[in-house]
Amino acid sequence: MTAPKRILLLFFHPRFEDSKANSILLQEISNLKDVTVKDLYELYPDFNIDVDLEKRDLEAHDVMVWMHPFYWYSCPPLMKQWIDLVLEIGWAYGPNGNKLKNKWVLQVITAGGDFEIYQKNGRNRFTFRELLAPFNQTVYLCQMLYLPPFIIPSASRQLESDLIAYGGKLKEILTLVKHPDVDAHKLLNIDYLNHLNTERWKETFFKTP
Repeated sequence: MTAPKRILLLFFHPRFEDSKANSILLQEISNLKDVTVKDLYELYPDFNIDVDLEKRDLEAHDVMVWMHPFYWYSCPPLMKQWIDLVLEIGWAYGPNGNKLKNKWVLQVITAGGDFEIYQKNGRNRFTFRELLAPFNQTVYLCQMLYLPPFIIPSASRQLESDLIAYGGKLKEILTLVKHPDVDAHKLLNIDYLNHLNTERWKETFFKTP
């Protein structure tokens, strides 16, 4: 049997100690095999990123997860710094920049608002997917595959039981994504991995023999 994919979960939160939602999510996936979790704000509180180390970690894994709060329709500043410094031309993209080719990327996002306000006629005027387009394009430029995002809406207002349920869903998603037989392109038919039906994995998302 082919080995499971190795997942590198890069967690970016400048106030993790105040985030009940992210604490519960990480706790729910803490015992997953083949998943490496890195708290980047803990590693680089001074923003002095070890670029060579980060590159080695990326090369050693098959799937990258960006987990972060949705700050001003984007990401926390350290994540932007990480993208700017680590995904270098000539390594991640551009001439001879193929070190990340065919890897997968998944965003796990805790948001302040719900899906209703992230609509054309909602207060924020755009969907999550539309606002995440720059990340999608970054992944595309690096010849990686951008999987549908997993969103925890109104995260700060969710009940603990609901957050535990979201954590369980994230665990199911990561378990599916790292399975050697999953066909990532079949996942692209879903707008958000929130809608993933994990009860019918083999019929829906596995490679056809």
